[in-house]
Amino acid sequence: MFKRIFIPLVVFYLINLEKTRAADWPEFRGPTGQGHAVARNLPVEWGYDSTGAFKNIAWKQPIPGRGWSSPSLHRGKLYLTTAVLGGKGTNAGISLRALCVEASNGKILWDHEVFSHPMVTQIHSKNGHASPTPLLEGDHLYIHFGHQGTACLDLGGKILWKNTSLAYSPVHGNGGSPIIVDNALVFSCDGASEPFVVALNKTTGEVIWKTKRETDAKKKFSFSTPLLITVNGQRQIISPGSGAVCAYEPKSGKEIWRARYGEGYSVIPRPVFGHGMIFIGTGYDRPIVMAIRVDGKGDVTDSHVAWTLTKGAPNTPSLILIGDDLYLVSDAGIASCVDAKTGKVHWQERLGGNFSASPIFADGRLYFQNEEGVGTVLKPGKEFQKLATNSLNERTLASYAVTDDAIFIRTEQALFRVQK
Repeated sequence: MFKRIFIPLVVFYLINLEKTRAADWPEFRGPTGQGHAVARNLPVEWGYDSTGAFKNIAWKQPIPGRGWSSPSLHRGKLYLTTAVLGGKGTNAGISLRALCVEASNGKILWDHEVFSHPMVTQIHSKNGHASPTPLLEGDHLYIHFGHQGTACLDLGGKILWKNTSLAYSPVHGNGGSPIIVDNALVFSCDGASEPFVVALNKTTGEVIWKTKRETDAKKKFSFSTPLLITVNGQRQIISPGSGAVCAYEPKSGKEIWRARYGEGYSVIPRPVFGHGMIFIGTGYDRPIVMAIRVDGKGDVTDSHVAWTLTKGAPNTPSLILIGDDLYLVSDAGIASCVDAKTGKVHWQERLGGNFSASPIFADGRLYFQNEEGVGTVLKPGKEFQKLATNSLNERTLASYAVTDDAIFIRTEQALFRVQK
């Protein structure tokens, strides 16, 4: 009797787990943090037809203010942040806000102010005051505005805690998103000077640990999002910054190893992990893709760098690993397929336009989005195969959120649900 009942329950659990995984996109680059989705039945083509009418677009919702945070999806609701100017002039004030949007129809369910500040920060033309992506876990929404503050909200928008104690001098605004590791919210604070990585108690917002970054890079500012990995049963938080990528112990923040890359700064791409290596971009002014084995201790620059690639390396978009192949697109629109184990280039092709958004892999296809609003769909493989090119005619720097049947794309002025 026990076996007859137990087996169907296990099958039921696995089926529903798969549905949950497909339905949610709870952080920057999705549930794995590496751009992979288990979603199915996604569109290949979208945009506008010859009459100017929507093609494979279920809805378009204007979003108030400005922000480049990618949308996050949780329990059928989309979450994003925005910054709304409070008036005219350089010190007019700015309202930093969190929004919740109904995924099925695009209706804004709530729009709440989390922080307000005088508008004094200089912002890069490709950045804004609301660039980090919201993070969701259970009944909690974590909102991060870099040096301007971090907060936890419930799913109705009620603020549970705020932390504004981590002030630092930003350069070009904020960018990197937080991650959750056990009871901690972890993110980097790489400003103009004295950069650090910090863990906050996710229940109270209090600092658990704070680790200073020590590198020789003259320009200290960077914007990367960490990645949690497991190596030989031990977990590491991988966090690139100016001059070096470091691995940290999750509970203490103690540095495990580092690999240096000279003067590389303004590092943006989130690391990806596979084949016992992390794959990173090293930032400006001359980006390099590095493959680094993660089983070392101390300074592993001379012992654990497996290969490097300069041609076609991105400053901004993250990489994506599919099996043995690593895919990347440079800011100037050169896409590459590289053997992840050796660094051998299988192909390099120009997609057209400039790129900031990170690619995703979903429903057996690769999706890239350029800054001019054009989405390019490729078939993965060692030969270049373009399936479609789709335009929304609006500036786009944010990365996609994905669920079964739909892709969510944030542009400069709106949020789209793309669906067959």
